[in-house]
Amino acid sequence: MERRYDIDWIRVIAIGLLIVYHLAIGFQPWGMMIGFISNDQPWQSLWMPMTLLNVWRIPLLFFVSGMGVYFALRKRTWGQLVQERAKRILLPFLFGVVAIVPFHVYLWQRHYHFATSYVPGPGHLWFLGNLFSYVLILSPAFYYLKLQEGRRLAHWAERIMRTPLALLPVFALFIGEVLTLRPVPFEMYAMTWHGFFLGLLAFFFGFFFVWCGPSFWDMLLRWRWVFLTAACGLFAVRLVLFQPLTPNYLLSIESNCWVLSIFAFGYRYLNHPSKALGYLSKAAYPIYILHMVFLYLGSLLIFPLHMAAPVQFTGVLLFTVAGCLLSYELIRRVGFLRPLFGLPWIRKKRR
Repeated sequence: MERRYDIDWIRVIAIGLLIVYHLAIGFQPWGMMIGFISNDQPWQSLWMPMTLLNVWRIPLLFFVSGMGVYFALRKRTWGQLVQERAKRILLPFLFGVVAIVPFHVYLWQRHYHFATSYVPGPGHLWFLGNLFSYVLILSPAFYYLKLQEGRRLAHWAERIMRTPLALLPVFALFIGEVLTLRPVPFEMYAMTWHGFFLGLLAFFFGFFFVWCGPSFWDMLLRWRWVFLTAACGLFAVRLVLFQPLTPNYLLSIESNCWVLSIFAFGYRYLNHPSKALGYLSKAAYPIYILHMVFLYLGSLLIFPLHMAAPVQFTGVLLFTVAGCLLSYELIRRVGFLRPLFGLPWIRKKRR
C-alpha cells in the first residue's frame, strides 16, 4: 500500500491540538488541581472549544497509532514489531519518566512555592505506556491479520466495510466500554481503566480500518457529511440538554463520529506529500515528549506579566513551539539523543 500522507497529517495536527489544549488548561480555574500551572486571570470562554475537543482528541491519537502499526508491520514479524516498538516507544517512555516529567513537575513546584523534590512518573507520557502495552497485547492478532491479506477473511472484511452499517458493532463495543466502566468524567483518559480500554479499542480498529483496504475509505468519503452532521448534532445536544452531565454512551457515539469525520475529510483533502509534512511528521514525536517542559517554563515567565489573557495565551504558545522546535533541531543532530526521543539511530554510511 502506498504511503498515507493524510494519516501523517492527522497525527501532526492531533499533537498540535494536544499542545493547544494543554495550554488552555492553564487558563481554567481548575488547572492547578490536575497538575498544571494556572493563570491568575482565567480565560473561561476557552472552555467551549475545549469541550468540543476533549471527547475525541485522545481517541483520535490512539486510532492513528494503530494505523501506524499496520504500516510498520508490513515488513516485520510480530516479534520484530515488538522489538522495534520497544526502541521507539518504551525507551522514550522510560527516559521521559525519569528525565522529562520530573523537570516540569519541578517547575510546577517552584511556581506554587512547594518544597521541590525529584518526582519521576509517567505524567503526560502515560499515552506511550499504554501504546506499548497495546503492542504487546495485540501484535499476535495483528500479525495474523497481516497473513490473511489477499485471503478469504480479508475479502470478506473488505465487502462488509463498504457500508456504514458495518460500523455498528464498532460503536457498540465503545458504548459497552463506557457502560461497563462508567467513567466520570468521560474525558478522564490519563492512567484510568477507561483510558486504557478505550485506547485499546481505538488502537485495534485503527489497524483494522487500514487493513480493510480502500473500500472502507471510499465508504467514509461517501458518508463524510453524515458523520460530520451527526457529530455536530450530538455536540449541540450535549451543550443544550445535558452539559455537564451528558450520558457516556452519547459521548462515545459523538467521539467516534468526530473521529470518522476527521479521517474522511483528511483522506479527501490531505493525502498528498509536502515539505512541511516531511519535517513535522519527524518532529511531532520529540515535540510531544518535550512540550510540557516549555509550556510550564513559558507559563512561569509570561503569566506574571500584566497582559490580557489572550496575549498571554499567544505568548506561551509561541514560546512553547519555538522551544520545542529548537530542541528538536538539537536532538536530531546528536546521535545518542535521537533514540531517547523516538528517532532512529543515524546509521553511518559504509565507505
